[in-house]
Amino acid sequence: MRASAPGQSVLLLLDAVAVLGNEEVDYAVIGAIAASVHAVVRASVNADAVLSVSRQQLAELERRFRAAGFQTELTQGDEHDPIPAMLRLRDQHDNRVDLLAGLRGLEFAAFSRAIEVPFMGEILRVIGREDFIAMKAFAGGPQDLSDAERVIAMAPETLDMTLLRRVTQRYGPAAIAALEIILTR
Repeated sequence: MRASAPGQSVLLLLDAVAVLGNEEVDYAVIGAIAASVHAVVRASVNADAVLSVSRQQLAELERRFRAAGFQTELTQGDEHDPIPAMLRLRDQHDNRVDLLAGLRGLEFAAFSRAIEVPFMGEILRVIGREDFIAMKAFAGGPQDLSDAERVIAMAPETLDMTLLRRVTQRYGPAAIAALEIILTR
């Protein structure tokens, strides 16, 4: 593994992406790393990605990650949880990567809209802007809404507003209301 000290979760993410590539699993980086790509630089102690897998496939991936030397913890959401399952990866330095088995409301096409970002000689697939904003509107916390607002403000004329409203609608009425508030500021 590449990480040599705490605070290097993005290096652990690169190791995780290599395993995902070997297993032919589609993913998109989300969270603080995606925020940084879309112009909102902020610190985070972990890295996050959403995967195009079922709960059962995530359980199989856990075995693959464990065999590759990762510390793993698999949690299952209930029927009310927007995250069906999550695989938390750690290394000996306590760096952390959270892999989500989908997200309620996430459109499968979000994976094809992910952008490829070069990082340390590798390519990371990062959730696209419209999908990122919609996910943040769905999450709805103060930091989430601030992230969405700042990403929109960076280049509002380049957003596909039809796509943004459509993908946000999949997350439900609260996400749509949050988006409209952000858009009117």
